[in-house]
Amino acid sequence: MMIGYTKPFFAASALLMATTMPAWAVDWTKVPGKEVVLFYPGQSPWEWVLSQTDHSGAVKFKDGKNCHACHDGEEKSMGATLVSGTKNEPAPIAGKPPFIAATVKMATEGDQFLVRIEYAEGTQPDIKMDAKYASKVTVMFNDGKVAPANRAGCWAACHDDLRNMPSAGTAGRTKYLAASRAKMTRQGGGEDLVPDDQLAKLRADGVNLEYWQALFNPGAPAAANSFTVLDKREDIKANAVTAEAGPSAGGAWAVTLARKLKAGPPYKDIETGKPYTVGFAIHSGHALGRFHYVSFEYSVILGQGNADFVVQ
Repeated sequence: MMIGYTKPFFAASALLMATTMPAWAVDWTKVPGKEVVLFYPGQSPWEWVLSQTDHSGAVKFKDGKNCHACHDGEEKSMGATLVSGTKNEPAPIAGKPPFIAATVKMATEGDQFLVRIEYAEGTQPDIKMDAKYASKVTVMFNDGKVAPANRAGCWAACHDDLRNMPSAGTAGRTKYLAASRAKMTRQGGGEDLVPDDQLAKLRADGVNLEYWQALFNPGAPAAANSFTVLDKREDIKANAVTAEAGPSAGGAWAVTLARKLKAGPPYKDIETGKPYTVGFAIHSGHALGRFHYVSFEYSVILGQGNADFVVQ
């Protein structure tokens, strides 16, 4: 069930959503879906992944095994451990479900690329962090230029010194890539940025992640945000991302994010035959920041090829 909303309200929200959402012509019943289990990660940043004293899989990762390849099928049990507070979580949330199992579908329509995430969030405690939105759904998109994200998805941008992480102190630091820092330690990279000319070259070369987000409440149209992530999470002022969100069959959410295949800089072109990597995140119960559910990395290709998602 949804957070504190009754079925009659749900029905009314469906009618409202139908009048406000973009009129995509995709018949999603004919698009194959893949189950993606998003789990509660606690305080488990990139530096933790690489630390053998903290993470038993660090050696395997350094030897070339990717996160998803090592932990596929373990997401539910990992989420249960982390959400309980027995590991990597100093502030457990009472009653928080350990994972969300979503069905993800991808398609193209004309010049648009669409990602649809269908999920039931379970009985979510309202933790009252985000006063504006009850839920948020995010897609982190990489065209291969951020090598750590090819192997670890969203973890490439999650560091020990981000807001609400162990080494944050009073800083409100947002997601960033290690390539933007002159030196990385077990505590992260802080504000020790590479020289301006090097940072400019990284940006010009497209070494960043795209971050698409749907933000919504039951009974109201979804809003959409888009960002790039390099030295920080930065708004894309000419937002090319659109979003829709509403109830689907069985009382679950159906959220669709879309943008043009070629939306212009700083967006990355999405081309047939080229491999991409995506990661997913869901904030439920008015959650903010790290108090979310995340997936491992998934591969994507348009047309034909070998990937988790082969998009037509």
